[in-house]
Order: sequence, then C-alpha cells, then structure tokens
Amino acid sequence: MTTGHSKKHLSFFFSFVIITISCHHKISSQASEVLFQSTDFTAENLFSANIEGPAFDSKGNLFVVNYGKDGTIGKVNSDGSCELYVTLPEGSIANAIKFNRNGDMLLADFPKHNVLKVDKQTKQVTVFCHNDSFSQPNDLCINRQDQLFASDPNWKKGTGQLWRIDPDGKSILLEGNMGTVNGIELSPDETILYVNETGAGGRKIWKYAVDPAGNISNKTRFADFNDFGFDGMKCDRQGNLYICRYGKGVIAVLSPQGKLIREVPLKGKSCSNLVFGGKEGRSVYITLQDRKGMETFRNDIPGKSY
Repeated sequence: MTTGHSKKHLSFFFSFVIITISCHHKISSQASEVLFQSTDFTAENLFSANIEGPAFDSKGNLFVVNYGKDGTIGKVNSDGSCELYVTLPEGSIANAIKFNRNGDMLLADFPKHNVLKVDKQTKQVTVFCHNDSFSQPNDLCINRQDQLFASDPNWKKGTGQLWRIDPDGKSILLEGNMGTVNGIELSPDETILYVNETGAGGRKIWKYAVDPAGNISNKTRFADFNDFGFDGMKCDRQGNLYICRYGKGVIAVLSPQGKLIREVPLKGKSCSNLVFGGKEGRSVYITLQDRKGMETFRNDIPGKSY
C-alpha cells in the first residue's frame, strides 16, 4: 500500500522526469537547428525588380508587393508558391505593406503620392491618404494606435522627409531636409523610431524618441556604415535591429546600443526588405530585387510581435 506521502514523492518524481525530458528535447531541437543560413523560399523571377514590403496579416498570411509585374500584391504560401491577391489602380505601385488593427492592408504607393487601403473583406482599394507634398512614400511602420510612420525619399535630389499618418488619414510632417531616407522601424516598446538614410549623402541610421501621441524628438546618430546601401529594417523581441544592406547582400544585426552583432549572408545582393514569421516567429523572410524572389533563414530570437 502506497501512503499519501509516498504518492506525493512519486508525483514529484514523474513531473521532474517529464520536465527534464521536455527541456532536453527542446534544447536538442534548437541545437540541431541551423541558424543564420539563408536558403531559397520562393523560386526566382516570380516578382518584378521592385519586389518589396513583405508583411504578415493576423492570420499568418504573407503578402509581398509586385507579384508578376508592378502594381500588384502577391500572397506567398507557406511552401513558397505564390498567387495574385489584388491588382492596384492603374499607375499605382506599392513599396511597403502594413496591417492596421482592423486587418485592412495599408500600402505606400510611391508614384501617386498615396497611402492606399485594401479592405480585408472586399479587397476594394481606396486612397487612405494623399498629400501633394509626398515625394515617394517608401517604407512604413505602424504602432498599436494605428499611427503610420512613413519614410519619403526623393531619389533624384538625394533628399527625404519623415511623416506620421494618423488613423483618420491626416498626414503630419515630422521632419524634412533629410538625406535619402529609406528603412523605418519602431522598437518593441514603440518609444524609439529608427530611420536610415542611404545613398551619396551618407549611410546613417538615426533614432528618435517617440512620445505617446506619436511625436518625435531627441534625434541622435545610432550607427554609420561606410559602404553599400540600406533598405528595410525590422526589430526582434529583444530590440535588436535587422537591416537590409542593399548591394552587399547581408542582413546586419545591431544591438539596441548600435553595435554590430552579426551579418547574415544572403544568396542575392539586392535585399530590399525583411519580415519575421513562421514557427515561433523565428523565421526571417527577405525580398531580393536581383533575384526577384525571396530567401529565408532561421533566427535565434523571435520578431518583436511574437
């Protein structure tokens, strides 16, 4: 006969064994996993040379701009196959995708000086925001209040602007007279906004303090590079910043202090943007304009939204 005291000991013993086995399995699985090694995700030449703006919706569906030709949005399936999701109005070409809390798709439409909205139910495309003072709305990030932050470069002049677009579609100029701005991203707690400048004017990454109303201040130099270009950027859950080094073909990972942690080499050179997704949010998906397709690698840390 087993006493109650003995039962408690047995219960504790079996719980300990189960936890130990579970932990060992998890450690073994991670140890056998290959990290930071890029492989093909889609075939080449499925997109135009303007492939950009990968983004997941709340259901885990991946969308990428310019599938087959400019002016389209493609849906990329988990096996890397692609299908047409929506065609934009004539003359519109998207560069970045973000989703608001309602699940609607927001697009930076650079030729038409717009941010477009695609209704999640009907796929109807409407103009969410237009401003004649926009140069070429390029990259977007969005906070939990549905405020968009947009980089707005003028590639010919080598200048740029930084905008905030509120949920009612009103656009507010946050800063002008910048260099050729490109990638833009918020820290996990949304108190820091990162913006990079690329091109002949220099290769700098700036950071701003962001207040609860979405205003920015205290612009400081975060990092500098002396070669190649910048494009899209994303943060992981620990606040590290992942930067597409356009032309070099690597994803540079910087700590929250601006120190280079590593560079992840890619097969292509013209990496235009990236997004976290997949199992546990630790897969990184990259768009490559020279290959007109996507690559992916497994990361050690999940993206900031996971």
